[in-house]
Amino acid sequence: MILSDLHIHSNFSDGKHSIPEIVDFYGSRGFGAIAITDHLCESNTMLGKAAAYLERTLTEATFPLYLEILKTEKQRAWDRYRMILITGIEVTKNSLSDHRSSHIIGLGVTDWVNADQSIEQILHSIRNQGALTIAAHPVSTRKVEKQTLHLWDRREELAPLFDAWEVGSGPHFFDEVARSGLPMIATTDLHRFSQMNGWKSLHHSEKSEAAILDSIRKQEVSFQLYQETKDAIPFPLALDLFSDPYGNRHPNLASTA
Repeated sequence: MILSDLHIHSNFSDGKHSIPEIVDFYGSRGFGAIAITDHLCESNTMLGKAAAYLERTLTEATFPLYLEILKTEKQRAWDRYRMILITGIEVTKNSLSDHRSSHIIGLGVTDWVNADQSIEQILHSIRNQGALTIAAHPVSTRKVEKQTLHLWDRREELAPLFDAWEVGSGPHFFDEVARSGLPMIATTDLHRFSQMNGWKSLHHSEKSEAAILDSIRKQEVSFQLYQETKDAIPFPLALDLFSDPYGNRHPNLASTA
């Protein structure tokens, strides 16, 4: 099984660390796959323009360099750690209203995506590249922060266009997603290394980018609560994860003991 974290932000958007620093951080902890998924904000809204001014988003000008560094680090991650590095984005459509805000992760992207398009157009743009579409933190994150509820409000309509929905984000497990019957994935949404503890995914697949992405499509994944010791030595908690934190049993929450 391959331990992954497929929602990570670097200093190309609002993350604290560089891509090489992230590769070394996860590689030294034995992860089999990670994805850098920096924000790609709208360019024609007030919030999107503010993100660009503050350098908290990818732009058409910075995207080629982003791809170039990811290409170099992809090879280094494999050579040094035998870790898969997946190129990703988080298309970010923020609004003053939580119910009009949505974040969409694209895993395995190769080309620029215009965030000013409609939700449907964005999802088709990502899939047309052969990449996966993930609904990021689609329900309440259980934290005092901006919420992104638009995708969940439209889940029945949009479900055919998504490959998975985040059921775990950081330390929080989303019971309503787990109960929905929708395909799922668990990630960290990491912006700084102190946020490392939380839910991760295990892929029942070969160690290649194509196989890992396919395991999400086929839902050959399970979820694991990851914790680091006080001495910063990482270890996956050997817990019975057939039950989630709410006491509900799910077939894809596998025991790792």
